Amino acid sequence: MNTQANLLKKNSTLQSQESLFTFSDLFAGIGGFRLGLERLRGKCVFSCEWDKYAQQTYYKWFDETPIGDINSVNASDIPRHHILTGGFPCQPFSIAGVSKKKSLGREHGFKDKTQGNLFFNIAEIASVIRPPILFLENVKNLKSHDKGKTWKIICETIDELGYELRSKIIDAKWFVPQHRERIFLVCFDREVFGDQPDFSFPEVEEKAHSLKDILESKPDDKYILSDHLWKYLQDYAAKHRARGNGFGYGLPDLNGISRTLSARYYKDGSEVLIQRGEGENPRRLTPREAAKLMGFPDDLPIVVSDTQAYKQFGNAVVPHVVEAIGVEILKTLKSHSIVR
Repeated sequence: MNTQANLLKKNSTLQSQESLFTFSDLFAGIGGFRLGLERLRGKCVFSCEWDKYAQQTYYKWFDETPIGDINSVNASDIPRHHILTGGFPCQPFSIAGVSKKKSLGREHGFKDKTQGNLFFNIAEIASVIRPPILFLENVKNLKSHDKGKTWKIICETIDELGYELRSKIIDAKWFVPQHRERIFLVCFDREVFGDQPDFSFPEVEEKAHSLKDILESKPDDKYILSDHLWKYLQDYAAKHRARGNGFGYGLPDLNGISRTLSARYYKDGSEVLIQRGEGENPRRLTPREAAKLMGFPDDLPIVVSDTQAYKQFGNAVVPHVVEAIGVEILKTLKSHSIVR
């Protein structure tokens, strides 16, 4: 076994009898990666998240406050671990984010001076810690952003670090009642796994989910749209239909799935509205329903305002998808005797 694998195997601080492997939680949000990997007996050894409201939720759920600013982190101070995870900021690479930044005359992607370069924090940490595996997530648009230049830079950076990249766009609709496509990147240290790692993304079981299964029986009336807002959304949709555009509110079949829940849901709830009785205004999801739509369990309390809760769930990664991919990652780690 090579030096890197031997070092990881022998380092007793990496594992305990209760855990099978260790991981970091970068750009942690509210811990979607953590929940998914803890279900597989993973132990988080380091977390980082700058948003103070997400930190509040993270502390309540995991009894740990993540380090706030990743730019202040000394990579050499991070404990060694098996899997580096991160849903690095997606706004600079998303369609909506790019449009907004262009309209403001700001740079986007890797040219952005704040969020866009944060991918390189991951690269720096990986170069120092050398975790066997990097497990990352981003918006589907990452590959096509800036005519593919952003994706090219990411791939080149990962290659220069000595990692072999595997990626796949996975729709969370097979795990939760929501159409939510995200790209997942799993990168393998060539010094440990060679250039042909024994890994495949999970074969997704095509299991149907129903939106009605996550709805509360007696939601508070405050989530019902006002006459003014409902009229505005209908008029807005009609205007765009007349122009041949598909913009408008989403009023999904309750026996089916919803559109993608976004971080802007708090503004008007337009992408996922719940039908009520005939002639009645629809309503938004409650924060608890938004949590369920993302696959977060009921026993995790919501400790922030509705606005912040919608932002947090809209920005989160679906823990069930992380868990499914984690199962396959764990097989690869075990096949190389890195974990037992």
